[in-house]
Amino acid sequence: MADDLYTDHIVAVLVHNNPGVLSKVTSLVTRRGFNIDGISAGPTRQNDMFRLTIVVKGDDKSIEQIQKQLYKIIDVVKVVPIVRSRMVGREICLIKIKASGNEKHEILQIISVFEANVVDVGSNGLIVEITGDSDKIDSFLALLEPHQIIDVARTGIVAMNRWDRPYS
Repeated sequence: MADDLYTDHIVAVLVHNNPGVLSKVTSLVTRRGFNIDGISAGPTRQNDMFRLTIVVKGDDKSIEQIQKQLYKIIDVVKVVPIVRSRMVGREICLIKIKASGNEKHEILQIISVFEANVVDVGSNGLIVEITGDSDKIDSFLALLEPHQIIDVARTGIVAMNRWDRPYS
């Protein structure tokens, strides 16, 4: 298959919050020869349920197969493909930047433009939080590149399909 047929696919998986479930899901995906490009997990409103958001690269047919295989895991309750054209997706990124004096002022201007937040300040630098889609975060990091970035922590995407809009 041509590489241009392989695209990023996002799948939301609702699972019972039992030990080893994340391992079972990731093992199933990797056993099928897919690399997980991103994964995020968190509790839902139901205490015994967790939601996984998984990003994998593949063609449409192979992604459908993964979705069918996921239902074979006992703890999987629901698998929902996220449709790029209908999704709301966000990622959080924390960036630790070494800076002093005038450099802090320049960084604060960039932070303001991107509507990011300073979440910690020290004598040697600051920690910035930014939330948005992956492109926004990539652009923000590119502008900060000339500065001394010490560390970056990204959550990976959390996404869901938009409400159906019969009026649009």
